[in-house]
Amino acid sequence: MGSRGKGTLGIDSLPTESPRVQSITEYIPQDEQFYFFFSLGTNETFLLPLMAFDRYLAICRPLHYPTIMNNRLCTVLVVLCWVTAFLCYPVPIYFITQLPFCGPNTIDHFVCDPGPLLALSCVPAPGIELSCSLLSSIIIFITLFFILASYTLVLRAVFRVPSAAGRRKAFSTCGSHLVVVSLFYATLMVMYISPNYGNSAGTQKIVTLIYSSVTPLINPLIYSLRNKDMKAALRKIRILTKISQNS
Repeated sequence: MGSRGKGTLGIDSLPTESPRVQSITEYIPQDEQFYFFFSLGTNETFLLPLMAFDRYLAICRPLHYPTIMNNRLCTVLVVLCWVTAFLCYPVPIYFITQLPFCGPNTIDHFVCDPGPLLALSCVPAPGIELSCSLLSSIIIFITLFFILASYTLVLRAVFRVPSAAGRRKAFSTCGSHLVVVSLFYATLMVMYISPNYGNSAGTQKIVTLIYSSVTPLINPLIYSLRNKDMKAALRKIRILTKISQNS
């Protein structure tokens, strides 16, 4: 196994002696990581629009909501998201695995990302790089457009609510989801929209860490801020903090 630096992944199939050209298909776990990492990330981008659609129905069609968003439809939509997400990347991965790879045998990244991986190829692959960027852009923009369209309709409905209390309740219903969407899509666009990603290796690692680890980690906290028990616990913590500071 070749030596690995901080924030790098080893590709053990690449030999350290001559000849230094070998296909990445001989190191299957690297392909599996690429596939599952991007398939699960794509599934996240599909689930967020579904949540926006759920909030649209809850606010704009409250009387029809129980009939439309029943258990059967929820199950079908979730299964469709998972199946579609796992069907998006087999073809790009296949073409990447056909490339010859040269040393060094480490990827300068935390995960098997297309940019650092293609940088190890012995031959230029602008077509594969463009196709990966194009596929990511299509997925991001279509799902983001669906979210924005849903919330545009939600805002129209909210502003028609006569009471301020009703508007606050509607906004609080959507607030946590909008925070998650903003964090997730902002980092995705920084990483995958611009050609060649236009960022240094250090920036790519930080952004990847945010959308792959930090955002999922704080999602439960963001979504639970509207929970009465969570609010009560936060108030107790605030009171105890003030008491300890005064004592």
